[in-house]
This record gives sequence, structure tokens and C-alpha cells, in this order.
Amino acid sequence: MGKYGKRKMGLKKMVVLFSFIFLIFSCQNKGQEDLRKMEKKFMTLRERMVQEQIERRGIKDKKVLEAMRKVPRHLFVPEEYINEAYEDYPLPIGEGQTISQPYIVAKMTELLEIKEGEKVLEIGTGSGYQAAILAEMGAKVYTIEILPKLAEKAKKTLSNLGYENVTVLVGDGFKGYLPEAPYDKIIVTAAPEKIPEPLIEQLKIGGKLVIPVGKYNQELKLVNKKEEGIFVESVLPVRFVPMVGEVEK
Repeated sequence: MGKYGKRKMGLKKMVVLFSFIFLIFSCQNKGQEDLRKMEKKFMTLRERMVQEQIERRGIKDKKVLEAMRKVPRHLFVPEEYINEAYEDYPLPIGEGQTISQPYIVAKMTELLEIKEGEKVLEIGTGSGYQAAILAEMGAKVYTIEILPKLAEKAKKTLSNLGYENVTVLVGDGFKGYLPEAPYDKIIVTAAPEKIPEPLIEQLKIGGKLVIPVGKYNQELKLVNKKEEGIFVESVLPVRFVPMVGEVEK
């Protein structure tokens, strides 16, 4: 083959190489564009969720509303439910558990009156969404999940999103988590038939506990622990999965 033939073959290889590089960049650009469109779509859905499901029902705490606008709820649900993530109902997350309805998450969070830097114990990590909301508001969160698979998945999701102020633990939430007690606030996302005494004991004086209570007819309770005693207030009827573990005994 002469010099011309070799040069021609070299040019062909260069054309193929540049075409391949161009194709890669085109695919990357298209992928990034699709990602931007998807993120914009979910931002719009979050805003609608906050306006129509949360603000309209009387939630006024600006920090709660801002956290609900920021935390990507669709990343805390299984892929098959991603397009329903911002709808007005709970969704399955596996292991017989659910992610709570957005309004209920907002209501329970507002009742806690979270202040930045407070230490919060969550019983029932589930998908990790409630922990993310609390972390977004500046709380230091310890969250306990009795089901190891859910705990591991939630830990990974929270880590990927950069929530370094959340510690995910595997254990029985009925007993609380004594090593970090006392807590400024405690939130429970599974329903026992009565309020577990260890949780009240691990709550600071001046602290608040929000918990669904009951077997068939459940009520969301707000517990205030004061110097003069424990004060329990019924807030609204709810429906949560039952608390399991030690509480069943």
C-alpha cells in the first residue's frame, strides 16, 4: 500500500474516532438534559405538594414547608412508585412498611417545633424520608429501624444525599436509644397500643414526643414533658403500621 493509501486509512480511523467521541458527548448531553427535565418536573411536583396538600391544610411552620420543598421524596420510594411520590397518600416501601402521606409527615414535624442543633430520636426509620426532613431543618437525628434491610437502604439513601447529621441504627425502637439520651424531641412512626415508658424517660424536661397510639382506632398524640409532669394531648385520627418487637410482649 502506498503513502496515499496509508494516509487514507489513517483519515478513516480519525473520522471513526471523532464520530465515536461526538456520539459519546451527544449521549452525555442528552442524558444531562433529560436529567435536568426530570429534576424540574419533580421540583414542580414538590411545590404543588406543599401548596395543595400541606399549606392548604393549615401547616404554617416555614422551616417545615421549606424542608418539604427541598427533600426529594421520589428518591425515598421504590422505583415503581416514583411517579406517585408526591401524591396525597402513603406508599409501600417493602417489608410490609410504608412511607407516610406527605401531610402527616409535615403535621408531625410541625408539632415537634424543631430548633436547629436539637437532638432528635426517631423510632421507625422506614425509607429515611422523615429523618431527612428533620435533618434538613438542622436537627441531629438518631433513627432506629427494627428491619435491617430497610435500615440499610435508608442509610444508603441518606448518605447519597449528604445528610451527615443522621445516624441510622438497627434495633428495637420500643427501648429507645439510651447511649444518646436524653433527647430534645422524639418522633415515632409506628403505632404501639400505649406510649412506651422508655421513650418518656429518655425525653428531656421541656421536650416533646409525637406518637401514633392505638391498635384499631389510632390517634396521634403530642406528649409534653414538664417539671410538673407529663401532659398528653390528642391531635387527630391516624393510621400507621403497628409497632413490633418488645412492645408486643
